[in-house]
Amino acid sequence: MIEINKVAKSFASKKGTIEAVKSVSLTARDGQITGLLGPNGAGKTTTMRLLYGLLKPSRGSVRVDGVDIQEDKIGVRRRLGVLPDTRGLYPRLTARENVAYFAELNGLRPSDYEPELERLIDSLDMADFIDRRCEGFSQGQRTKTAIARSVIHRPQNIVLDEPTNGLDVMTTRGLRRFLLNCKAEGRCVVLSTHIMQEVAALCDHVVVIAKGEVMAQGSPESLKEQAQRDSLEDAFVHLIGSEEGLML
Repeated sequence: MIEINKVAKSFASKKGTIEAVKSVSLTARDGQITGLLGPNGAGKTTTMRLLYGLLKPSRGSVRVDGVDIQEDKIGVRRRLGVLPDTRGLYPRLTARENVAYFAELNGLRPSDYEPELERLIDSLDMADFIDRRCEGFSQGQRTKTAIARSVIHRPQNIVLDEPTNGLDVMTTRGLRRFLLNCKAEGRCVVLSTHIMQEVAALCDHVVVIAKGEVMAQGSPESLKEQAQRDSLEDAFVHLIGSEEGLML
């Protein structure tokens, strides 16, 4: 379980202080997929970076399975599998070598991670490229390799920043199946996105973020009820206070 309590993050600039995140609180529970939904620039990616410890909050706290990330950053990271907004593969290594390298960084021996790697190859449909160097990979191949790398140590909590961005339909469907399987295993999944279809297809709980703050949260159906709108897209536009619509 992931708990974010009144987290804020400010950055200094030549024009003064920029509040990227003003106040975000949420709880992502085990056995659920929690979605962070917001327009570009809403603070989603900054919130994700605070969650997995890349940034230190100006205020507030982040706990993963009850452990405060500022008190035990290494312990929290072992409980997390993170797909950041930049995939960052080593192009001269094969997909298998990329995943194995990160498994060993997490303290696993080949006998520990090789059965899990074979399971991931199957569930993410990586057999055709697992032993190819990552240089020249398609967007989908890079994303699948990055996901396998992030979960090879079987973390209880999985955090993904716009995982389907730029993927084709078949790759997106395969990724959805993978995430639903993680949910069925009782894991906690946090998904940042601005794609309504992803929210409708995957999320049990949705946190709507705009201008660095939580504007509303609940199930997709409850958000439509709160906004008194028939579609999730219309509800989203209403909840962030922009009835004229947004470029999503």
